Order: sequence, then C-alpha cells, then structure tokens
Amino acid sequence: MKIGWPAILGLATVILLAGVVTAPAAGQSWGTPVWSDEFTGPLGTPIDSTKWVFETGILNVNDEVEYYCSPGMTSGGCNSTQPNAYIDGNGHLVIQAIRINPSTAPFSGSWTSARMTTNGTEQFQYGRAEARMMLPIGPGLWPAFWALGVSTNGCSWPACGEIDYMENVPASAGMGPTKISSTLHGPGCSGSNGLHAVYTFPSGDVTGYHMYGAIWSPNMVQFYVDDPTNVFFVRTASDVPAGDAWVFNHPFYLLLNLAVGGDGSWPGPPDATTPSPALMTVDYVRIYQVAAVTAPSFGAPPPITVTAGATTGNVSTFSAGDTAGSGRVYLSCTTNAPMATCQMKTSDPLNAYTVDFTSSSTATVSVSLTTSANTASAVMAPGWRPRNVGSVAAMLLASAIFYFLYRLRGTTVRAMPALGIGLFLIGAMFLGCSGGNSTAPPSGGTTPGSYAITLSAYTISGNGNQPDATVSIPVTVK
Repeated sequence: MKIGWPAILGLATVILLAGVVTAPAAGQSWGTPVWSDEFTGPLGTPIDSTKWVFETGILNVNDEVEYYCSPGMTSGGCNSTQPNAYIDGNGHLVIQAIRINPSTAPFSGSWTSARMTTNGTEQFQYGRAEARMMLPIGPGLWPAFWALGVSTNGCSWPACGEIDYMENVPASAGMGPTKISSTLHGPGCSGSNGLHAVYTFPSGDVTGYHMYGAIWSPNMVQFYVDDPTNVFFVRTASDVPAGDAWVFNHPFYLLLNLAVGGDGSWPGPPDATTPSPALMTVDYVRIYQVAAVTAPSFGAPPPITVTAGATTGNVSTFSAGDTAGSGRVYLSCTTNAPMATCQMKTSDPLNAYTVDFTSSSTATVSVSLTTSANTASAVMAPGWRPRNVGSVAAMLLASAIFYFLYRLRGTTVRAMPALGIGLFLIGAMFLGCSGGNSTAPPSGGTTPGSYAITLSAYTISGNGNQPDATVSIPVTVK
C-alpha cells in the first residue's frame, strides 16, 4: 500500500509531538567538575600551589603526634629529599607519614606528615565534593578528607562547621580496614557528639581505591561511598539539637591530611606494627555543581481538623511527586496556629525530613500538628440573686441591723448613718452575688480557629534563599 506525503508528514508530526509530550524532565546532571586536581605529571611534579596550601608544624589538636611538613621543609624532622606530599608520576597524590622517633606523647613531633587545604584558593558553597583514594591502616593512623567552614564572620570551630567526608581509625577505635566514618560538627553536635554514621564496605576495605564524598545543598548533606546514588547517611537542618544552629549554609574549603594519634587520642598511639612510611594515595579531588532539577509537587494535602490538645485527627498524609532521578528534597514546616508546632515524617528510611526521588517519582509525606489544650475557668457573673445560703443569711442579718438601728430613740437625722450603713451592706451583697458560676471562653492553649501549615521544599539545586516549592495545609482547631 502506498502512503502519500500528507500522510507521512502527519504521522511524523504525531510521533514528534508524542516525543515532546512524553519526554521526561531532567533528573540529576553533574556534568564536568567546576574544580578539580587530577594530580597528573611525572614524578616530582610540584603540587599545584594555586589549588593547595600546606598547614605546617605541630597544630596542638586532638592529642596527635605528627609534625606537618610542606615540600622542601627541613625543620621539625622534615626531609626535603623525602617529602611528605608528592606527585607519584602515575596520576596520584601521595601523603606519607614517617616515624622520626618512638614517642607517643601528644604533640611530640615523633612523626612527620602533610596537611593540605584549599583555604584561600578554592571556597565553595553547595555541590558535590568527592575524592578517590586508597588509605593506609595501622595503629595510630588517621587519614581524612574533610571540609571546614570559612570564617567570614569571625566564627571559630565548631561555630563555622565541619564536614567530614571520610575518616578512618584503627579497629581498636571502632573502625579498622572495613569501615569509615562521615560526620557533621557544629554547635551542640561537635566532637564525640557529632552527627555521624559509619559505613561498612559490603566487600573489600579501605586499602583499595574508593570514592568518598557528599552531596551538599541548602539545609541538607548526603554522604555516599563509591557512587553518588549510594547515599548511606543524610542529615538536615532539622536534625541539629534544639536551640542550636545549622551552620552549613555558607562557604567551605577542603582538607586532606594523614594524622597520627598519640596517647589518649581517638585512634590511639602508633606502635611497632604501624607502617612507616604509611601512604595515603589520592587519585583525584573534584567539586561538581548540579544542573537545575525539578521541584516536587504535593497536590492538595488533606486538611487537619483537631480539638486543641488532642492527639488524634491532627495528621495530614499525602503523596509528593517529582522526576525520578532528581534526588532528595529537604522538607520543613511552619504553622501560624498559636501555641502549636508541626512535625514531619516521610517514607525516606535515611531521614524523616527528606523525600527521595533518586529512583522513584513518588514519596509519602505525613505532617502532624501538636496543639496545646485550653482550660475553661469559672467566673462570677453579676446578678441580683444571692449565690448561696450563706449569702441569704448575711443579707437578712444586715436587714435586721438596719431595722434595729432605725427604730432607736432619736431623730431621723441620727438614724441616717445607720440607714446608709444598711443600704451599703445590702447593695454590696446584691452586687457581689450571682445566680451561680459561668464558664469563660477556653484560654491558655491553641485558640480555636482557622489556620494553616506551610510545607517548604528545598531541592539539591536550589540556592536556599527561598524554598523551591511550597504547599499550604488548611487547619481547623476546635
């Protein structure tokens, strides 16, 4: 059967339009790094000073024993012919810790090592920071890839914030070759109280190459190993202790170092079995910025109708939708109902304040409202009836006194004070009495009325200055 050109053109138009209609919105797209160091060049190539700055000497932190050296240093046990950081000629950076003497006393300088930062060369805010590296193991060794908040307002640790993408310490300190730790440090969650999780490798260990990184966006950090979709730990602004601040919405800079613990330190001290030199090998360090992702939709969430103080009828559960592959979205809620707070709960197993569209286009959200009960207080309403038997007796007594005084010998003028007293007593009794108690409007809690909960969504490509999507949940308090 022959098909004419009009039919062919019509069919092509239908196919083209179908393609336009059904084409999915874009999910995550990271593109090429906006900053990186691939550590290329022959052996001995200088480390790029436009990207890295060396911190040197004994830093007097964490009961460590190392003396940090930069290439070419000769003080403090540093050896210019055996640098603690160098390009190995195979596309890697090597940071090596070298034993100088057997002391394990903190700050003794018994080992040399290197600590490199991008402070002053590369500061970034949001995106994906990642390093591919191979770690040493042994008593006392403490390799780390991390970031510190830029002190733009004079803040000091932990008020500037710290993001630990990867730390490893010996098994005696809770990890060993099959585990690494990722942590957020900030006010109220610093040191041993940091927001952290341990990742255990399903196979292999830290002595092989692995990718360590995090997806950092407004109000949220997602830590992963080996693949950005392999997120194992999520923390948000809603996870910090009550009264403390989320300090991760400002610029940070990167750090790479290989520390050596001393007596009383987290990794413990080195011993005769600790390798020297101990090598931390870094294949690359990269920072990516994500292209814009779609914002989620929430439809029309069911309204909440609740009696003040009740714990039932105070939840709205609904579905959120987005493009599969767009990643996690942080959710927060506020309400204008007085003496009330709202809470979040989602279907994301890693965090109750996020919804995950990494591999699905739908997620479940529950928003609850906690209200304060009102109390009804008894008040005395004015009236002309005595309130009880005692009041009746008092009124009769006052009337008898008035009558007795009025009948005393003397003129009417002399009886006038008694008349005044009697009138005052009777008036006071009538004005002060009531027909009984009446109930005032409920008070002291969430006032009955119409209110709303505002749900705000922040995607991984947002700027954090305003939410990427919002929805209002109607609230009626009875």
